[in-house]
Amino acid sequence: MGKKSRRIKPSRERMPFVARTFEGLPGECDWVALREIVPAATAQVRVQGHDQPVRVCSLLPGGTAGIVRPDGEVWLGLQVAHNFGDVSRDLAHVLELAKDTEPGNPVAMTDPGVGPRLQDVVEPDQSFDVTVHEGFEYWVEGADDSAETAAMLEQANESVAPTVRLSSVDAAYWVQMGERVFLRWVLPHDESGLLDAFARLHVAGADTLGDDTRLLGMFRAHGLLVPVWEMEQGQDAGAIEDPIAALSGRLDEALADTSSLTSEQRSARNGLASRQLTIR
Repeated sequence: MGKKSRRIKPSRERMPFVARTFEGLPGECDWVALREIVPAATAQVRVQGHDQPVRVCSLLPGGTAGIVRPDGEVWLGLQVAHNFGDVSRDLAHVLELAKDTEPGNPVAMTDPGVGPRLQDVVEPDQSFDVTVHEGFEYWVEGADDSAETAAMLEQANESVAPTVRLSSVDAAYWVQMGERVFLRWVLPHDESGLLDAFARLHVAGADTLGDDTRLLGMFRAHGLLVPVWEMEQGQDAGAIEDPIAALSGRLDEALADTSSLTSEQRSARNGLASRQLTIR
């Protein structure tokens, strides 16, 4: 008796890997921040095929991918467990699925395969204005105020570290974790040039935000570098506005410097590179 033939089902085609997931979107650096470092924040974007602006949320209840509100507004969750290889494609797929999701229901995520990315559906000529929230009360706008809802919010809010988006530069976020205070700044520049610039600033003693601050290092997220400073205990966000604006000017000058690094600057650059941590 011959062997039964086995039909091999072809694997689903995958999107190619893209290092800078959100490149080309309005507010690229803030998309990265909401995806990776900001606990509770929202922004609105206009999306092709949707009558109302889509509300982009750092996190949705249960880490769901999306929600279609009772009024038909679509909420898109950035901090999710799934990752099919191209985050931009994943999120665009959620927006596709939302069109066939009944109002008042979560979007049931499926394998997106190959298809449009956010860059193909988000209208380009718009701002990406982030609102940072103290907690997740925005989840229940217009919902009931039952004891069950209050308990759910209380539990979710326990994980929220106080966070402020600075106004003097783009995509810089002050955060307090326990008694320690940090600043994390998502920067859009090419990694190699940015490391050179920070090496120049470090050797010149110009990479700090004041006498009681220090640059701890950088992490890499979605193809961008995010320098992290530790601040003086108790220093509020407002106190950093002028220093980071001044640092931004020094950084622009350092980025424009195309001369070869000195040996001391190369050593500083190696030190910065060795302390990098890739999170996505």
